[in-house]
Amino acid sequence: MSTPPPHQLQGHRSTSSFSRNPRTSPATGVRTGTVTTIGPDGPSNASDNPNGTGTDGPGPGRPRHGLWWGIGGALMASAVWAATILTVPALINGDSTPSARSVAGYRTVDDLCTTARLTTFSQLYPVPTGTPYHYTTRHRALDEMYCSQYRKKVGGDQDYYTLYLQVQLHHEVDPRPEFDAQREGLAQRHYQVSPVPGLGDAAYIGYLDDPDRGTPGSHYLTQVLYVRQGGMTCYTSWSASYQDGRGTAPDREQVRTALLSDTRELLRTLGGST
Repeated sequence: MSTPPPHQLQGHRSTSSFSRNPRTSPATGVRTGTVTTIGPDGPSNASDNPNGTGTDGPGPGRPRHGLWWGIGGALMASAVWAATILTVPALINGDSTPSARSVAGYRTVDDLCTTARLTTFSQLYPVPTGTPYHYTTRHRALDEMYCSQYRKKVGGDQDYYTLYLQVQLHHEVDPRPEFDAQREGLAQRHYQVSPVPGLGDAAYIGYLDDPDRGTPGSHYLTQVLYVRQGGMTCYTSWSASYQDGRGTAPDREQVRTALLSDTRELLRTLGGST
């Protein structure tokens, strides 16, 4: 029986038959004539195999080293991945700037209406109408402050403006995706949207003149300002209505200036740096 070249032994099970009946050499005390198998784990003989078949298949008592190493490796990989999620969330979320969720020094106040001085708007519309409405909610993930109020130019004036203020401090999530989505939403609603440089990390203002189809010549005007700085988002909205041929339409540029000026003042009062 010819012996295969050494390079053919690897990966193959080969048996060399010296004798079917094992015996012990009187000179060396070594058993000869055993059936030897060369397998993935090295040579073994039939006497080591409980089946006595000369194969290296797993017997009833043979440890499955490859299986346990595979299970141990999978468990180790899972443990490392779990630790990465808990300790380095930016790698999972794709957010390389964790400071985006910082509230940038802003604080929460109980009454946003009294905190917002509205210096410029008070000059345009000096007469308050009704009682301002406000609320503040606090949560470890989000603090929210809100204010709405109504004002008029003079006591007998039938035209008045409505102003809404909302400031949110996001403690656990990054508000950038929703902030950008709101801008796209304004464009879809036919607002004229333009960026506001130099205000927060990002800001944009929108304007809409929405005619009242039920009342010819009647207009409902809206200007909104969105500001984001870190995890702080601020929304300021002015709205008013007017009738063609009756009085003067509100000056769009005056309202825009008031929105920017009073919003900057409010954010500085809340502790921001804008």
